[in-house]
Amino acid sequence: MGLFFKKTKTLEHEIDQFLDMIVQGALAFHHGVAAYFNQDETAFNRHLDQLSDMESDADALRRNIEKDLYLHTLIPDSRGDVLGLMESSDKVLNLLSETLAQFSVESPEILSEFQPRYIHLAEISCQSVEHMVTAIRAYFRDLPAVRDAIAKSIFYEKESDQVAEEIKRLVFQTDLLLSQKFHHRYFALHIESIADEAENVCDRLAIAAIKRDM
Repeated sequence: MGLFFKKTKTLEHEIDQFLDMIVQGALAFHHGVAAYFNQDETAFNRHLDQLSDMESDADALRRNIEKDLYLHTLIPDSRGDVLGLMESSDKVLNLLSETLAQFSVESPEILSEFQPRYIHLAEISCQSVEHMVTAIRAYFRDLPAVRDAIAKSIFYEKESDQVAEEIKRLVFQTDLLLSQKFHHRYFALHIESIADEAENVCDRLAIAAIKRDM
């Protein structure tokens, strides 16, 4: 991150920590969904607790980053973009935590033949998040690499759209009660929305990268 933060190693370290939490949160979510469908309650609750802790820690860290950016009057031309990226990335982590928590609250009964599809949907949605984080890191360290990382994130977002749509179509062809079909659709939609949120961050990042390159 030397391109931006030559004045303070503390801020550089805080941003790295914040991005690490998002990657770790995506992994915890993916493994948490798999644990739910494998009926491994211990592992599921462990990942759920990890995500909740990371969400709280990331919120506190984001506020420190915002405070440091203003107190040290750093990168005035790009400060708004950096703050926007931190806030929108934090929403991704919040959504990961909230979605896994819904599995705990509602205990959806997903048909066994669909469960591998939900696990796959969680995996590719989290891959979109991981490439989003790679793109943000590149924004600070290697600006030309931003575009490739964004492209990868958007690729997985499109994949998640397709898998989620496939799940919904197949579910509505079953003999389940309409309320059960809606429950299946609800969880596919919420897992898919994680990748959608990552795409929103990438859209913001693409504009920020263009502004820096001008």
